[in-house]
Amino acid sequence: MEFAPRLMPVQVDEGGGAALLRTITGMGLTVHTGTGTQEIVTGEDGAVSAMKLSDGSELATDLVVFSAGVRPRDQLARDHGLTVGERGGITVDEQCRTSDPDVYAIGECAQAVDGRVYGLVAPGYEMAQTAAAAMAADREARFTGADLSTKLKLLGVDVASFGDAHGTAEGCLNVVYSDSRSGTYKKLVMGAGGELLGGVLVGDAEAYGLLRPLTGTVPPLPPEQLVLPAGAGAPVALGPESLPASAVICSCHNVTKDAIQACATLPEVKKCTKAGTGCGSCVKVIGQLLPHSGDKGLCDCFGQTRQELYEIVRVLRITSFRALLDGHGREAARGGEGCEVCKPAVGSIIASLAPTIGAEGHVLDGEQAALQDTNDHFLANLQKNGSYSVVPRIPGGEITPEKLIVIGEVARDFGLYTKITGGQRIDLFGARVEQLPMIWTRLVDAGFESGHAYGKALRTVKSCVGQTWCRYGVQDSVRMAIDLELRYRGLRAPHKLKSAVSGCARECAEAQSKDFGVIATASGWNLYVGGNGGATPRHADLLAQDLDDAELVRLIDRFLMFYIRTADRLERTAAWLERIDGGLDHVRDVVVHDSLGICAELEALMADHVTHYRDEWAATLDDPERSRASCPS
Repeated sequence: MEFAPRLMPVQVDEGGGAALLRTITGMGLTVHTGTGTQEIVTGEDGAVSAMKLSDGSELATDLVVFSAGVRPRDQLARDHGLTVGERGGITVDEQCRTSDPDVYAIGECAQAVDGRVYGLVAPGYEMAQTAAAAMAADREARFTGADLSTKLKLLGVDVASFGDAHGTAEGCLNVVYSDSRSGTYKKLVMGAGGELLGGVLVGDAEAYGLLRPLTGTVPPLPPEQLVLPAGAGAPVALGPESLPASAVICSCHNVTKDAIQACATLPEVKKCTKAGTGCGSCVKVIGQLLPHSGDKGLCDCFGQTRQELYEIVRVLRITSFRALLDGHGREAARGGEGCEVCKPAVGSIIASLAPTIGAEGHVLDGEQAALQDTNDHFLANLQKNGSYSVVPRIPGGEITPEKLIVIGEVARDFGLYTKITGGQRIDLFGARVEQLPMIWTRLVDAGFESGHAYGKALRTVKSCVGQTWCRYGVQDSVRMAIDLELRYRGLRAPHKLKSAVSGCARECAEAQSKDFGVIATASGWNLYVGGNGGATPRHADLLAQDLDDAELVRLIDRFLMFYIRTADRLERTAAWLERIDGGLDHVRDVVVHDSLGICAELEALMADHVTHYRDEWAATLDDPERSRASCPS
């Protein structure tokens, strides 16, 4: 429901609003614009039943959510006789003085000389600087308005606007690119002299961090190249080096390009200029402007790589994020809360080493719960409409009729969409967060366990039917797939892991597109590693061949633990294998020939994992505290 004639009327124009509307309605939402709520109708029991709208229509509903915006808290000023605006807000002049010249007002309680009450952080900072300068007898300080540039997401859709986004300047011209198929809309407002005055970006706001600082200047590229997607007439990319030294990179704190480049590292930028500590939309551009300082740290909180942190945790048996941050984090980060990069990364490290270092083994135990991202915290995958998917493990794709019936009954009773995936399991979509414990209670009672579709962990081990049924099969691929999936289930890693076992060289399980894949031969098994069927497909490489069952499992144990030990955060095995010094030859030397003398340790780490594995959902349902941590509603 939007009172204005289009969505986000302050940020976007009619074209941007139309693109946003198409994308959102495509998600299954119904949007009403140009109308407001006149009355909320309740039944005899007091529950909401309908909304009466200003256009005379009525909308049946049982839940109403208000997005109320910002209202200035000016009662203190009213109580003491200060002048306030007609719609609220303490009236101030260009130096932020109220009607009493000894009293200043800044931020969201103040109505500026342009009649606005700014509900953004950057104008508040500018007003604070103006007031401070005025108190210090600087008669030149003035606040006459603020940059309302903003970048945000609406239901997962990137939206950004900057400068004169609506093209109000006299004689201005618009350069527009619109693709209704992809939901992309870009508009640049150009002045008569070729200067960039503003713009609107919907669906693809990647260029916001570079375009906004160019506002008021003549861009180094023709405007049509700035809006066209790569490969569609935009052969030259606009980089941060194109920005003038005076360009404001961080609008929250008014920090320019030359001030940022006076620093060497991102932590130094944040400490000295505060750039990147506001909304955060400028951090990517800041990183591109900084010299290569050799800082390979995981994030602003830790100067060590993920691999180094893994070794610190393992050797010193550190069992908590707080102990690791305070003992080994950057000095400026100690005593803090960590960030969205290091918390899940360290949580994964501690979880993968939990049996060895003596940490609590469940991802929702103690401090661990606070380190998880949304998926791990709720033990379910968050979907685009805000619901969750439920994915029980089906090792090797083998399932009994009784278990199939249970899945069908659960999907029917909770109204879930069902999908048989390429990983040979059945996904159930559309669960509300408060339904998860009830759904999993029924699945666990039927013998199912978590499929870890939500975690950076083993997902599936796919299989063909193998020699039991296939006339070409030379080994029992189903049995091996089940054995491997049950062995490595729940194994936390830097990224998700997928596997497959094919019963012959015809490769029906597509094992060579997996992180580790197994293909049967007449003499045993061939082991392939480093494959990836994702956005950048890569065929796996042959690590060893003609292995018996025990040799195969032993090499996979070593390979997986060596990967977990040395990979970067969110680095898939394919990228890791290409990055690591020596590539496949080095991995083969370490894993097969034990060149570093660590294979016994790698095997012991895997043995600890296998011995201490417990199904996360069964453990959650058995513990009320864990249930509340996972699904607090």
